Amino acid sequence: MSEWRKSSHSGGLNDDACVEIAEFSDGVGVRDSKDPDGDRLGISRTEFAELVQRVKRGELDL
Repeated sequence: MSEWRKSSHSGGLNDDACVEIAEFSDGVGVRDSKDPDGDRLGISRTEFAELVQRVKRGELDL
């Protein structure tokens, strides 16, 4: 079983308004922390790294 974790920038352990990630043998899982039993997105490590870089560059800011 993989351990789900959220960013240290999310506002603390009781902040449920964020996403959580987990490493799996075939990639990275992403889920909504408000609905831990709900749907999950599975992406490759390469796709996840690209997503993180785009976020850091501000390309996905609303």
